[in-house]
Amino acid sequence: MTRDQKPVCKPFNQIVSMFTQKALSIFQEVIQQYHVLDDPYQSFANPYSRETDLLDHLLYRKCWIDTVQWHYEDIIRDPEIDPVAALTLKRQIDASNQDRTDMVEYLDGYFLDTYKDVTPSNQATINTESPAWGVDRLSILALKVYHMDQEATRKDASQTHQAACQAKLDVLLTQRLDLTSAIEQLLTDIASGTKYMKVYKQMKMYNDDELNPVLRAQK
Repeated sequence: MTRDQKPVCKPFNQIVSMFTQKALSIFQEVIQQYHVLDDPYQSFANPYSRETDLLDHLLYRKCWIDTVQWHYEDIIRDPEIDPVAALTLKRQIDASNQDRTDMVEYLDGYFLDTYKDVTPSNQATINTESPAWGVDRLSILALKVYHMDQEATRKDASQTHQAACQAKLDVLLTQRLDLTSAIEQLLTDIASGTKYMKVYKQMKMYNDDELNPVLRAQK
């Protein structure tokens, strides 16, 4: 089946059996592509179509936002950074955080649509977080694994540093296994009706010029 032939939303039983594998594969694709130039200001192009590959499209965009922000956070911690540049970057990080939240909500919208025909059982319970917030943690974890592996194998680092980073990498890999298992279980439970989704918008106030008193005072 070609990419153009893929449906927008796959049946939920297919998603359950392949979702975290798909997500991790796309996250790795994003991280590798970003590091070709290794520049947070490089142009962005999503290889997956919103019309024919919606889930892939959302996952790619989500991880790209996280990857760029990861490197923003590195730059802003430079003790020699120019204060004006730091302020500009802080605002870029704020905007990135809003994009990150928006993408989580788009992903949860995808899952809500996918499971809309599932009738929860009378004993169904709600989970502490929605599927997309689990995906958010999985995307960040993919970045941690990539960069910790870089440190564990860095040729100019001491053996002590490499060993310490390898130990941390081992923990991250175990955490990734646990998180993928938990996400798969949650999707299985939602698909079977033993869990149900209930999504709350984040309702961030500091970016809203009506809700942030400092911004409101500038109007």
